[in-house]
Amino acid sequence: MDYGDGKMLARKSIIPEEYVLARIAAENLGKPRIRDRPRKARFIAKNGACNLAHKNIREQGRFLQDIFTTLVDLKWRHTLVIFTMSFLCSWLFFAMMWWLVAFAHGDMSHPCIQNDDMVKWKPCVTCVRSFTSAFLFSIEVQVTIGFGGRMMTEECPIAITVLILQNIVGLIINAVMLGCIFMKTAQAHRRAETLIFSRNAVIAVRNGRLCFMFRVGDLRKSMIISASVRIQVVKKTTTPEGEIIPIHQQDVPVDNPLESNNIFLVAPLIVCHVIDKRSPLYDISANDLASQDLEIIVILEGVVETTGITTQARTSYIAEEILWGHRFVPIVAEEEGAYAVDYSKFGNTSKVAAPRCSAKELDEKPSILIQTLQKSELSHQNSLRKRNSMRRNNSMRRNNSMRRNNSSFIVPKVQFITPEGNQNAVET
Repeated sequence: MDYGDGKMLARKSIIPEEYVLARIAAENLGKPRIRDRPRKARFIAKNGACNLAHKNIREQGRFLQDIFTTLVDLKWRHTLVIFTMSFLCSWLFFAMMWWLVAFAHGDMSHPCIQNDDMVKWKPCVTCVRSFTSAFLFSIEVQVTIGFGGRMMTEECPIAITVLILQNIVGLIINAVMLGCIFMKTAQAHRRAETLIFSRNAVIAVRNGRLCFMFRVGDLRKSMIISASVRIQVVKKTTTPEGEIIPIHQQDVPVDNPLESNNIFLVAPLIVCHVIDKRSPLYDISANDLASQDLEIIVILEGVVETTGITTQARTSYIAEEILWGHRFVPIVAEEEGAYAVDYSKFGNTSKVAAPRCSAKELDEKPSILIQTLQKSELSHQNSLRKRNSMRRNNSMRRNNSMRRNNSSFIVPKVQFITPEGNQNAVET
């Protein structure tokens, strides 16, 4: 009796509910419980973001010492609020200054006079009789609108000083805020959005050596100049003295036939790392890979061709994202005199023959690679034989079915009886 039947019988009062609950609890206690291993936190996310939180920073004033970088690093909504408030505050501050200048000179008690009436009374600023008019004049001065209704006179030296000061402050605010907006729109990580990496990395045999490989590509036609790739392995280690290093970084050499160590990223490339004695993957086999607590970080750096800004794209691969015995499928083909890239197969892989042992064991026993390749060749030949036999069987079945169909279409003989009683057999 399963849980559903017992629960239904308990509802119908055929079996007491206490007995059903006790039976279910006993069955659950007998079953082994399998708990998944807690997933390790990534140091670098797949999109390149650093998974790191800064806490308990006491010296917050250090961020104000580099105010421009702080403004660029802010979110867009915060930047726009600061951009708007900086201009509003400067306009209001200098509006108060112009109102005080007009109030001290006595311009508030006189009407708005024109040039012809300035013989009797000459104000510091014409037509400034309230704080609203002073605010409008402050905007006209700072953004150089110049409607013509309000203007300066040479009557008050203090007003000339305020005018010079407001122009200088306005230029500084324009330079800082516009530069901040430009830097936010032209940040280097925006270009990195079109630099893509394969979702999985692979380990396979290339040129007789086990290699760690991944694919990188650029979606834009504008190139990345002097592009270079760096690989690092991050894992938790313990020193012989007992010191625990939670984020131990170790450089991984990249197999590049060019002496300059730069790549020409005009089409998607497969970056290869030969697993040798210098590699941190030297002692890891296919069975040990799933239990390894490591993260392989890939960093692509280069100069943007259109802007000249250095950009950096990052990603990482954990043990679950490394496919042993796989190889990337080709995606570049020549079509009508030009090379075409099929990005729909960018991350596709296919299984290939690869030894399951570590690179260290492969160096000690090179015969393992030969045996693996021989087994792969035998399995390939067997699959070809099976495929050919299946094709022959299918062709024979089709031929037999066609023969049966042809035999069913044979027209039988029909006999016609004439009035004289003669029977003539006629085939129709």
